[in-house]
Amino acid sequence: MIIHGLLLVLLFQLIGELIVVSLSLPIPGPVLGMVFLLLLLLFFKRVPKSLRTTSDTLLSNLALLFVPAGVGLVLHFELLRSEWWIILLALVISSIGAAIATTLTFTLLLKRQRGKEGGDA
Repeated sequence: MIIHGLLLVLLFQLIGELIVVSLSLPIPGPVLGMVFLLLLLLFFKRVPKSLRTTSDTLLSNLALLFVPAGVGLVLHFELLRSEWWIILLALVISSIGAAIATTLTFTLLLKRQRGKEGGDA
């Protein structure tokens, strides 16, 4: 069951990578693939059981995926030391952007939910 879900994720990652390489797009292929997978899931309005099982398993073991990032930090410590202010600026700006996007999305969804509840009465 997990294998089927993992194959589906990897298939969409491959599709995204092929499109990015063939069209020379400036975004990562896996990101484009996951956008396509999201659109497919929204179209069918359900998540297959195999994909749900795979995603739950990946999320429960998410901490293991941070080990390579930690190794990269240690390997590139000198670069981090010399460019710390740029990294800090990028973190602050992206955090503010993420907070704004989350707030706007929540507000939009809340208005939509209230509109549906008002229409049901």
